[in-house]
Amino acid sequence: MEKYFSEQPRDFLAVATPGAGKTTFALSVAAELLGRRLIDRVTVVAPTEHLKTQWAQAAERAGIPIDPTYAAGKGRTSQDYVGIAVTYAGVAVNPLAMRIRTERFKTLVILDEVHHAGDALSWGEGVREAFEPAARRLALTGTPFRSDVNPIPFVSYAPGPDGIPRSAADFTYGYSHALADHVVRPVLFLAYSGEMNWRTRAGDEVAARLGEPLTKDLTNQALRTALDPEGSWIPSVLAAADKRLSEVRRHVPDAGGLVIATDQDSARSYAKTLRKITGEAATVVLSDEKAASKKISAFAADDSRWMVAVRMVSEGVDVPRLAVGVWATTTSTPLFFAQAVGRFVRARTRGEIASIFLPSVPRLLSFASEMEVERDHVLGRKVTDEDDIFAAEDDLLAQANASESASSEEQSLSFEAIGSEARFDHVLYDGATFGHEGEVQVGSEEEMDFLGIPGLLEPGQMRDLLRQRQSDRARKQKPVTPAAATAAPSVEQVSTHEQLAVLRRELNGLVAAWFHRTGQAHGITHAALRKECGGPAAAIANAEQLRARIDRVREWAARKSG
Repeated sequence: MEKYFSEQPRDFLAVATPGAGKTTFALSVAAELLGRRLIDRVTVVAPTEHLKTQWAQAAERAGIPIDPTYAAGKGRTSQDYVGIAVTYAGVAVNPLAMRIRTERFKTLVILDEVHHAGDALSWGEGVREAFEPAARRLALTGTPFRSDVNPIPFVSYAPGPDGIPRSAADFTYGYSHALADHVVRPVLFLAYSGEMNWRTRAGDEVAARLGEPLTKDLTNQALRTALDPEGSWIPSVLAAADKRLSEVRRHVPDAGGLVIATDQDSARSYAKTLRKITGEAATVVLSDEKAASKKISAFAADDSRWMVAVRMVSEGVDVPRLAVGVWATTTSTPLFFAQAVGRFVRARTRGEIASIFLPSVPRLLSFASEMEVERDHVLGRKVTDEDDIFAAEDDLLAQANASESASSEEQSLSFEAIGSEARFDHVLYDGATFGHEGEVQVGSEEEMDFLGIPGLLEPGQMRDLLRQRQSDRARKQKPVTPAAATAAPSVEQVSTHEQLAVLRRELNGLVAAWFHRTGQAHGITHAALRKECGGPAAAIANAEQLRARIDRVREWAARKSG
C-alpha cells in the first residue's frame, strides 16, 4: 500500500503467494482511490465465474458494491453498483463494449491472476483492447509465470541475467516470507504407492508398481488404475486421509478436506466411498452445475468433513478451513499443482499444517519437492526447464469453465483397470523425505506414525517430530545379528500374508535391478514374467507363482552375465 500510493503508478503488478491477501490489498487500494476521487468505477477481471461472485462478496464487505452478473454489451448497471466483475473469457467475447464502458468513467481495472492474459491467448488481445483507456490498472498473480513465453498486457519486462526478458513485479511477497509471517501453512505431502494391474487395448495384462521408474504411458496408466473408483487404492487412501482429518480436527474442529477428481463419474464415486468411510455425505462440486458456487460457499461456512470437486476448486477459490487434500486427478501440470496446493496453505491460526495425499508419481513428487525447496528460494529462483512453462494453461482454464464429462471414449477403449493395492510410501516435508524401511501396509502402526501427527505444530516442531518418529521406529527394528538370522523363521514359517509380502518385495527388487541393468521398464518385465510363468498379476499371485518369477528373473540375469 505504501509503495503504491507513494508512486501513484498507472500500472502496478503485485506477485504474492496464494493465501497472502491479494484480494484485501486490491480492494483496499480501490477504496482509497474512490475516497480520493481518483477513480469513479472499479472493474474486476477474474478467471472463473465463481471467482466473480467471490470478488463481489469481498468487495461488499469493503463497502464497494460490485455487480458479478454483468455481461459485456449489457450496457448500464444499477446505480447501486460502483463496479462490475467479469471473466477473461467474457472480456474476449466483446472487448469493444468493455472499452466503451472503461472510457466513460475513470476506471480502476483489477486483473486477478493476470497470467491468464498472455498475448498468445485471445484473452490477452481482448484485455489489451478493452482496458487500454483505464485510469489505473492493478495486476495480481499468485502463480509466477514465465515472462519470456507469453507477454502479459500492461506488465513491464526487463532482461534477466541471461538476456531473456522477464516480468518485473512492482511488489513481491513470496511463500518464504508468508511462512515466516505465519500467513500461510507449511505443507505435509503423504505419498502412496502400490501394485497396479490393468489390461491394454491389445488385451495384454500389465502389472507395475506405482512410483517405480516407468515409461510415460505406463506411468499414466498406472495412475489411472490407482484412481479407478472400483479398485482398492483410492478407498484405502481416502480412509487414510479421513484418519488424518480426524486427527487435525482434534485441534481444529472445523477443518475440512478436499478430493480433487478427474471427472464427474469419479467424483460421485469418491463421494459414495467417503460416505461409507465417514457416515457423512460429502459435498460434490461440478462446474457445470448452476449451484456450484453456492455449494462452495456453503462448505466454506459450515463444518462438514469433505468436499469432492472436478478441477473447479483451484485458482483463487477461498475455503480457508481446508486442511487435508487428496490428489485424485490425472491432471499434472505445474500450474494446476501450484493452484491446487494453494487452496490449502491459507493460515488462520499459528501452527496449522496442510496435509496433501499424493500418488507416488515422479512428476507430482517433483512438484512437491520443488515447492518445499522454493520455500527458501522462491524469490529470484531461475526457471531453466522449459517443462516448467504452464503450456497447458489455456486448455486447463477452458476445461474449468466448461462442463466436465466422464473420461473420454478413446481412453476407456484403450485401457481397463483390473485391480490396485495401496501402500504408504513416505512423507515429504521441508524438502526432506521421511518414512520407514520396507513395505508399509495401509492401516499399520508405521503409517499411523505419520497420520497421527498433531494438527497444530510450528514448522520446526513438525520437522523435529518427523525425525524423532522415524528414528524411534528404526531403533525398534533392531539389526539382525548372524545368530538371530540363523534362528529367524524361514519364509515358509511366517504367516501367509507376510510370506507373500516378502516374496513380492523380493520380486520387485529383482525387477528393479533388471531395469537398472537393461533399461526395460518394470511393467514390461512383470508382463514378460507373467507370460513365461503364467498366473495373475503379482499383487494377487500365490507364493508358488511368485517364486517361479523370482527364479526366472535370476535365470535371465545369469544368462546375461554369461
